[in-house]
Amino acid sequence: MTADLAILGAGGFGAALAIAQAAAGRSVLLWARRPERAAEIAAGRSVAPYLPAELLLPPGVTVTADLAACRAPPVVMAATPAQALRGVLADLRPTGALVLCCKGVERGTGALMTDVAAAAAPDAEVAILSGPNFAHEIARGLPAAATLAGPTLEAASDLATLLATPTFRLYPSQDRTGVALGGALKNVIAIAAGVVEGAGLGENARAGVATRGLAEIARIAVALGADRETLMGLAGVGDLMLTCSGRQSRNYSLGVALGQGRALADILAERQTVAEGVATAAAALALARSLGVEAPITAAVDAVTAGTLGIRAAVDGLLSRPTARDERA
Repeated sequence: MTADLAILGAGGFGAALAIAQAAAGRSVLLWARRPERAAEIAAGRSVAPYLPAELLLPPGVTVTADLAACRAPPVVMAATPAQALRGVLADLRPTGALVLCCKGVERGTGALMTDVAAAAAPDAEVAILSGPNFAHEIARGLPAAATLAGPTLEAASDLATLLATPTFRLYPSQDRTGVALGGALKNVIAIAAGVVEGAGLGENARAGVATRGLAEIARIAVALGADRETLMGLAGVGDLMLTCSGRQSRNYSLGVALGQGRALADILAERQTVAEGVATAAAALALARSLGVEAPITAAVDAVTAGTLGIRAAVDGLLSRPTARDERA
């Protein structure tokens, strides 16, 4: 019997989606890249340390390392790291509905996740899901909401109805570009907000970074043809608010550690989770420059994470920029 859906990536978010979908009565195939990891998860039903150890996969979730098996379900949800998406989809070649749940801009190409999917899986109907969602809360069945954008509003509505659960509300959209950029770029701004917190620069500064960061995201998104209103929704301001305010956010907590003076290499070495904003910063900056869009916060995060600029110099550089009209996001 074919599963109702396949989820690519057995990290925290992929597992949380699997738990939520299974709790709603759907059969789920959860793919882990390494066979030994798949066997470990299948035996213990836990994806710790990506989710708390007590959050176990229910019986409706089958764990596999067989990527080809994930081609059979009518819906595939991709929750891999953003930089791994192209390779996984090129190997899988899905042909049905493909819902992207990873957030980033591809390094080297500057491609959004939707563009990566269109190139690597040309026969799939590509949608993207993004919103203010901590994985462990979704896994616990706490109320959450996200935007699901498809090639048409009708297609997005059908998928939103299909994948919604009693505690996970999905709002349809047809602005895949806006949803993809909101989800990707908020990770970069969250690092900046964390740096402000870690360096002890105050709540005023953190709020300023988040607000100006939203304007920066909107400038890039609109230049790529996105609807500015999308950034005022769950995939924009909603996700940014969550990611810039909670230490459960991998990107925000990484920024806090940077602001406290720790080296990026040391921070990354002690983590098993991926902070997408580190890889996205350079790609997003290159994208902004190619569009002729100013992105000073993104540029500062890229320089700080690359080790070419210190925290104090980055702050001074942002504060000394010429005064301009305050934009609405």
